[in-house]
Formats: sequence, C-alpha cells, structure tokens
Amino acid sequence: MSEADDLRGRAQQMHDKAEELEHAAEQATEAGERQRLHEEARRLESQSEQISDMASGDIYPIE
Repeated sequence: MSEADDLRGRAQQMHDKAEELEHAAEQATEAGERQRLHEEARRLESQSEQISDMASGDIYPIE
C-alpha cells in the first residue's frame, strides 16, 4: 500500500468520525455538549480535507 493510499484511508476514517460526531451532536440534549460535538466534527472534517489534498498531491505538509 502506498503512502497516498494510507493517507486516503486516514482521511476517510476522520471523515467517518466527523459524521458520527455530527449525528451525536444532533441527538445531544445539552447545548454545550452539542456545540462541543459540532466543533470537534468541523475540526476533524477540516483535517480530513487537508490529508485528502496531501494524498492527491494538491498540497504539501508544512514543515
């Protein structure tokens, strides 16, 4: 498996987790918990997109 494939797999896992967190946020009854879950989902989705871009060669990691 290539490094790009590893990155794509990692990005997909992060995307899936972000979706789980969004679903949990929708089910949360407490406003603070709902906000925390939404923010964590957005953070993971952003990281997932960055990793996906790196895997496709669109961007390079900051050193």
